[in-house]
Amino acid sequence: MPAHNEINMSNPSNKPHFQGLRTVIYAVSDLGTARTWYSSVLGFAPYFDQPFYVGFNVGGYELGLDPDPSTPRATGGGAVAYWGVSDAGSALERLLSLGAAPRTDLQEVGEGVKVATVCDPFGNIFGIIENPHFKLPSE
Repeated sequence: MPAHNEINMSNPSNKPHFQGLRTVIYAVSDLGTARTWYSSVLGFAPYFDQPFYVGFNVGGYELGLDPDPSTPRATGGGAVAYWGVSDAGSALERLLSLGAAPRTDLQEVGEGVKVATVCDPFGNIFGIIENPHFKLPSE
């Protein structure tokens, strides 16, 4: 029998039940302004637009906006979501021109992978990544 912390991958019932990233939710103080800003950043309108939540379909993944003031904001050790782009330099320039605040400079982290982060106008960290090695199965 495997040790408690080992996973027997030959037994389907022991396989992780994760299907991959689905949604990243950003807390926003002004939903209308956030909807407009993210529509400008992404270049399209949300697919779900209600007073309690706005959702954008970004390449099969959801970018959500949550106006609930009780929603905790990621701080300190919180995770940073990196959204794929084809040209990180151009994407960073565009984000800054639309009012994002610089957080980390564009940097190549190895083998052609480039990353940068900004803060959106609502205080959320928004990451971008240009990764020539990552392809979705449909690409």
